[in-house]
Amino acid sequence: MATTADVHPVDEIPPARQLAAFGLQHVLAMYAGAVAVPLIVGGAMKLSPADLAYLITADLLVCGIATLIQCVGFWRFGVRLPIMQGCTFAAVSPMVLIGTTGGGLPAIYGSVIVAGLAIVLLAPVFGRLLRFFPPLVTGTVILIIGASLLPVAGDWAAGGAGAKDFGEPRNLALAGFVLAVVLGVQRFAPVFLGRIAVLIGIAAGLAAAVPFGFTDFSGVGDADWVGISTPFHFGAPAFKASAIVSMLVVALVSMTETTGDLIAVGELTGRKVEPRTLADGLRADGLSTVLGGVFNTFPYTAYAQNVGLVGMTRVRSRWVVAAAGAILVLLGLLPKLGAVVAAIPAPVLGGAGLVMFGTVAASGLRTLARVDFKGNDNLTVVAVSVAVGMLPVGVPTVYAKFPDWFQTVMNSGISAGCLTAIALNLLFNHLPARAGSGSVTESQVLPSGGGEEAVEQSREEVV
Repeated sequence: MATTADVHPVDEIPPARQLAAFGLQHVLAMYAGAVAVPLIVGGAMKLSPADLAYLITADLLVCGIATLIQCVGFWRFGVRLPIMQGCTFAAVSPMVLIGTTGGGLPAIYGSVIVAGLAIVLLAPVFGRLLRFFPPLVTGTVILIIGASLLPVAGDWAAGGAGAKDFGEPRNLALAGFVLAVVLGVQRFAPVFLGRIAVLIGIAAGLAAAVPFGFTDFSGVGDADWVGISTPFHFGAPAFKASAIVSMLVVALVSMTETTGDLIAVGELTGRKVEPRTLADGLRADGLSTVLGGVFNTFPYTAYAQNVGLVGMTRVRSRWVVAAAGAILVLLGLLPKLGAVVAAIPAPVLGGAGLVMFGTVAASGLRTLARVDFKGNDNLTVVAVSVAVGMLPVGVPTVYAKFPDWFQTVMNSGISAGCLTAIALNLLFNHLPARAGSGSVTESQVLPSGGGEEAVEQSREEVV
């Protein structure tokens, strides 16, 4: 009979009280991002407030189901790691285009269903690509994921993109207060409280925000108590070739991003992702995306902001994130609860986001610390990949004159940086070396007490 010591931290089930607290912390970390996609798409299509509310509750419901599939898993679906699922931002521009040029929501949902089926079919192919993600590539990708999320936290801290009081000192002061609470709890509180530092910071920030007029709970009274998303609420899906092609491009981008996120969580939890488990995780993405098309929402992917929370709290249990999935299902079925969470001011989330997203970037640096940078071109691989990945983050309109498919791929700093890192690693470390080059040789990577096995192991770690 297995004892507690035999159970991997990923499979440990904390007590119910801790499950609820840790799970709520994950929900609060991703909530703003989760509801942003339906708000943007629905707003661009000029949907009524009632239809917008319907989109949001449908999204939360499927977010929860998708998270449960990914964490708990069944058969060959689910990576069984602490991964939160949410709508991918890579799909926003294509969906707005499809929805506003005559296709409407039925054309969006038709393309989403086809894209989901394509992800399920392509998952084994991506699983076999895992050998192209050595520490040099994974560390770079994790660093880019964290760095590309930091501007999101900055927007929140300043009041939320588009807010009338954006950048007001009081917004930044509230975000700074939340950050100070999170750091103080982590440093001085008992271990358990330190693990819910983000939750405590958000609660303290909300308590401080109420008397200063940051919060607006008017939406709570207007929200329904119960709301159930029914299949094809906006009509039968329409399958248009142009819409399907653009969504297939999104599917490839989403799979690339999810691969990076799954590898990052594998590094943080000490359970490395293998080709089979990567395929299982991507297959879960595909199934969730199909469900999204059926239940009036959008394509799903792993959420990088929660990767940072796993790294910061060091709580590695997948059951904690499964509990977060259950909370999301509850929020999707009880719109009034969702409205309460939605009332949390952006600066409160921004203060917590700064430390969470920074943790992701720092985790990438920790992975890169295992890579040998002496006498080779690995530094160039990291430098150029980070530069390409951060370009659309720092200059969002840099690819505005390019075709839509190109923008879909390259406007995501994560996919742009990931593809660049893979290509440069192949170029510098897998093609035959030029004469007299500084490429890594067996003598440079051979550890003491060598042998052919050590050479091979060292080469894998370096490259």
